[in-house]
Amino acid sequence: MSYPTYLPAFSGLPSRPVGLAGMRFSSAITSTVRHVSLLTAVLAGFTHASFAAEKKPNIVFILADDLGYTDVSTFGSKYYETPNIDRLAKEGVKFTNGYTAGPNCQPTRAALLSGQYGPRTGVYTVGNIDRFDWESRPLRPVDNVTTLPLEKTTIAQSLKKAGYATGLFGKWHLGEGPNEHPAKRGFDEAIVSAGKHFDFKTNPPTEYPEGTYLADFITDKAVSFIEHHKDEPFFLYVPHYGVHSPIQAKPELIAKFKDKPAAGGHNNPAYAAMIASVDESVGRITAKLDELGLAENTLIVFTSDNGGVGGYEREGIGGKDTTDNAPLRGGKGTLHEGGIRVPYVFRWKGTIPAGSVSETPIISVDLHPSLLELSGAPAPENQPLDGVSYVSALKDPSSKLGRDSLFWHFPGYLGSSGNTWRTKPVGVIRDGNWKLIENLEDHSLELYDLSADLSEKNNLASSQPEKAAALLSKLNDWRKSVGAKLPTPNDPSTAADGAKKGKKKKNNANTDDD
Repeated sequence: MSYPTYLPAFSGLPSRPVGLAGMRFSSAITSTVRHVSLLTAVLAGFTHASFAAEKKPNIVFILADDLGYTDVSTFGSKYYETPNIDRLAKEGVKFTNGYTAGPNCQPTRAALLSGQYGPRTGVYTVGNIDRFDWESRPLRPVDNVTTLPLEKTTIAQSLKKAGYATGLFGKWHLGEGPNEHPAKRGFDEAIVSAGKHFDFKTNPPTEYPEGTYLADFITDKAVSFIEHHKDEPFFLYVPHYGVHSPIQAKPELIAKFKDKPAAGGHNNPAYAAMIASVDESVGRITAKLDELGLAENTLIVFTSDNGGVGGYEREGIGGKDTTDNAPLRGGKGTLHEGGIRVPYVFRWKGTIPAGSVSETPIISVDLHPSLLELSGAPAPENQPLDGVSYVSALKDPSSKLGRDSLFWHFPGYLGSSGNTWRTKPVGVIRDGNWKLIENLEDHSLELYDLSADLSEKNNLASSQPEKAAALLSKLNDWRKSVGAKLPTPNDPSTAADGAKKGKKKKNNANTDDD
């Protein structure tokens, strides 16, 4: 900042004043110039600080639960209706190679919040290893950590250091102890609820009108948070419980789909109504940001925590298909594409090119470093971040990130009805368009070229042994770098008493319980 109108008044003055009066006059002018210079510097500093504050974007992260890749219209569904999510994509960018760090809920949420893969947090599945009948298999799973360790810094804690107000409303699923509630993990405001869509309980207890639908309750709280924090940078995390089972929806929305013709494996009116409620939430939150004039200073992220509950019948896996992830193979609980590839949509008006599409692969662990870059928040100490920032790909969707590979480590079992398995212990790497799955029970390999075989039907491990070996070497190197624990041989002599006496545990019949 400068004040050119003040300077000409002094431009004609003599360089050396003459006499006492001249000296006094010169001294006054010098003092005035000094004060003007000081004022200019101070004002420039204030202007820079104000500019930085204005440019620090708000962040709204909306996470659906169990929403499959093709459960959104803009990602392929001809039955489900998601006009508000579709509008986000039209006004922003959609990533067609977006992945979750786990095949089910908890590991993805731990990765999103911590920026670390499962081997570093210990969270690789839901619950403990005894949920499924691993004793009948050749390997003993690695013990799972069922809460996000307290020493891990969450993205909310990171953003608070950058001056953000933080709020969470919805499903947490990273611990229920007194020090594990999100209000103790960096969120200024937090109300947790999951398990039911009507007559639900909240933590802390919160009153609501009888008949309220959980997605609407969560959205009410989210909109109120935006209104209260519109004048300061904020981070709003909205982890919906929809569209997780039980399949419960508002009757008026179910009626809307009751007579609609099925399209492929999409045919459930109640499930479609649940998706519609999540979409309504996206619409209400977006509308509030637009109404308050925050659209050009707010990044909205929409995604899901794992693939949809479907695609099992084609794989010979027991359990009812609620939806279908085709053309992707499998669904929730598998490490094929249907279990881990999810819709990803971003909107930031004026910054993200509208209507753009990115094929750059991104994954859950990328959220934390991305938001650090946007906010200017410091990286957590003694917590290496496994992801990379995708901010450059938001601004230029054609750009590539400085990373070759994505990784998954699942050292356990996820069962299904009829004593079938959604997944057994595996390690996975995606490198470019190549994907390798190592089955840890027998070390057999599956190799797919996703650019030509999105449905993972043609295993190329035998015909491309050099490629398979190269990817396996990368996978092994990564496991060593993050200290990944591997399952151990199942020794019946050390099995639990129940297993020794011949008690057989059946796999959980509900494939979406996790």
